[in-house]
Order: sequence, then C-alpha cells, then structure tokens
Amino acid sequence: MLLRQRDDPTKQRITEALDRMDHKGRMLMMEQATAADQQALWDLFEGEEADADFFVPSGTDPLKEVIHHGKNTLPAHNFFQKRFCLADDESGDLWGYNHQTLDWATGPGSYVARSVDREKDKEAPSEFVINYTKIPPKKPESWPVIIPNEKKLGRFVYAGMKDYMRKVSEHISIGRAYKGKPMSAWFMLCREDPAEE
Repeated sequence: MLLRQRDDPTKQRITEALDRMDHKGRMLMMEQATAADQQALWDLFEGEEADADFFVPSGTDPLKEVIHHGKNTLPAHNFFQKRFCLADDESGDLWGYNHQTLDWATGPGSYVARSVDREKDKEAPSEFVINYTKIPPKKPESWPVIIPNEKKLGRFVYAGMKDYMRKVSEHISIGRAYKGKPMSAWFMLCREDPAEE
C-alpha cells in the first residue's frame, strides 16, 4: 500500500504519487489510510515543513475560506474539515475552525495557525502549528460564532491543544496533537483547491 514503507525512496514515491492524483484520488487515499498509516507518515515526513501558503495559497484574499478535508485516528467520528482563511491584518496569521458533526456539543474549535516561534517553543516537532490556545478576533461571515475553546465539551477536546503539521505533498499534510506532550492522535488533511470544488 502507498503508505506502508518507510525508506527514503518510498517517501519520494509517496509524494510524487499524491501529486499525480486529482482531488478525488487524494481523498480516496486519505479515507483508506489506517491509524498505523498516519502514524507512519508523521514519522516518515519529519523535517518536511508546511507553511501558511500551504494551507491558504498565496494570492488568496483575506477572510476567503480554504477547506482542508481531514481524517483522524480517533475510535469514532473520524472525518472532519479544517477551514482556514488568511487574517485581514498584517500578522500573516491564518484563522480557522473545525467543521464536524459534533460541533453543536464541542463548539467550533477555533484556532490561530502560524509558523512556530522558536523563542517560545524550542521543542516544537515541526515549524507550523495550529494553536487552539489562541482564538481569532474575527471570522468570515459564514463561519459559526467564535467561542472560547474551554466552553461546552470543547474543554475536553480543544482546550490547551496544539496541532503540529508536516507537509507530505502539495495538497496532503499530516498532523499530531499535543497538549503539553504528544498525544496518541494523528490526522491527515487534504486541501481542496477552488478549481476542484
């Protein structure tokens, strides 16, 4: 299977194979990935760094939504979306939230995403972080109301959490959740480009 090998040539093969696929092919691959596959991807792609342009491509207007479809390694409720936009200020930050079936109970899980500040996070496992300890000051009109991540059942899910991200291909990334220390929780994201909607 595409994700099962760990040697360097296979790492290149995985990236090249994903880059040859269209959106439907990448989505199918992600949907079929097991928890073991996702953990292997995280380990294999250490050092492959994503940045803000990966999540919201350069030239996208501020506050314009970019959807990344996701699959996590939890026992249930595995499919979700992370929806990003470029902040409409000078920060270069991305703002976003989690779109999923339980958001009525957990809240939207809002976050600020940016490059890691190595002065404050010397031990970060990658260079880009989705940070739930910070919430955006505003949002696109269509997004749900921003609430603190400590509210509702979000306090058990999002409060205190940071997702660190690694790039796998031009559209696929792999993340791992941390709450002070690494959690046994990985997830894949697949960016949907506007032309592929």
